[in-house]
Amino acid sequence: MSQSLTDFADLIRSVQVSAVHLEMRDTYGVENEIEGFAAWKQGHRLNPADRASWWRPWLDLVQEVTAKGVVIRRTRIVSEPVSDYIAYEHSFTFTNIAGGEQIRWLPRRQASDLTLPGNDCWIFDGKLVQFNVFDGAGRWVHTDQTDDPAVAERCVTAFEAVWERGIPHEKYTV
Repeated sequence: MSQSLTDFADLIRSVQVSAVHLEMRDTYGVENEIEGFAAWKQGHRLNPADRASWWRPWLDLVQEVTAKGVVIRRTRIVSEPVSDYIAYEHSFTFTNIAGGEQIRWLPRRQASDLTLPGNDCWIFDGKLVQFNVFDGAGRWVHTDQTDDPAVAERCVTAFEAVWERGIPHEKYTV
């Protein structure tokens, strides 16, 4: 199943209680962010005081959804030492938090005994799971969705286990 940003925005707008996101890769294809990633590698960092310069479409959507009382949480399982891409993500995660997301990080070695899904996923209201499938280079390939209650329950359990162990963003250093 292919999904546009508009379709995803409509989906997340339909959420009533919670949207949680489990990320488990150490790198993601950066075709759409090459300039930002390249600039970061050259030393550029986002300025927390210059809010207008941040990536707005996602933050606007998060603010809209969280203003309705929806909780958006994200956990990232990461190898240590972290990859350049994870360090890049960490450097601008303050923007996600400013938008209303709650973010935690879990070192991969602390997840070894957890049962996890095979792909990154979003879980909407604990009922609909959207798996984000990537190729070996970290390029997004497609999404698969299921509302199978057994799959949703396993993914919710996995997310909550990672969340419980995760380190809040403000306490996690790279």
